[in-house]
Amino acid sequence: MQPRLWLLLAAQLAVVRGSSVLQQTPAYIQVQTNKMAMLSCEAKISLGNTRIYWLRQRQAPSSDSHHEFLALWDSTKGTVHGEEVAQEKIAVFRDASRFILNLTSVKPEDSGIYFCMIIGSPELTFGKGTQLSVVDFLPTTAQPTKKSTPKKRVCRLPRPATQKGPLCSPITLGLLVAGVLVLLVSLGVAIHLYCRRRRARLRFIKHLRLHPLEKRSRLDY
Repeated sequence: MQPRLWLLLAAQLAVVRGSSVLQQTPAYIQVQTNKMAMLSCEAKISLGNTRIYWLRQRQAPSSDSHHEFLALWDSTKGTVHGEEVAQEKIAVFRDASRFILNLTSVKPEDSGIYFCMIIGSPELTFGKGTQLSVVDFLPTTAQPTKKSTPKKRVCRLPRPATQKGPLCSPITLGLLVAGVLVLLVSLGVAIHLYCRRRRARLRFIKHLRLHPLEKRSRLDY
């Protein structure tokens, strides 16, 4: 069947009801102007060499709406474009059971509902459609405003400065060792003199105890 013939048939459809045979994802997509959009149509049955058609409906489905033929995928020819379609913007390729419509450099006028379709005998089977919305600026999610709480001032005492590096130089350490040695020697000498004096005193007291008469006789004279 020629594209013009089935396009006239599709234009007579009032409202398209999607079939579970062709599953389209995503159901809705929003793309920024001049970006790329990829729409997927997965066949749940074996299609063999059956052609997959992609149509666009610019307005909401109604009795006056019609489908615009964009392109089809053919097992031998690949992508076959419609007559008034910019071929550099639209491509269809197959990935196993999925048929993907690739739109490049999209414009706001590309917005609409995109349907994939197969032609049977005699019915036309449509997917449920993917709604494409092309906008200049993507909406951003507004973050909830947080109330700023004043920070409490905490008084902190200054930390003592820590001394880095060696505590004593070799000269200072040597002087400290020499001072300790001098103190030890002085202490030893003092102990020695104390002991000598103590021994001498004890000898003198012993001598007085052994010769008390001699001392008295000397005192009489």
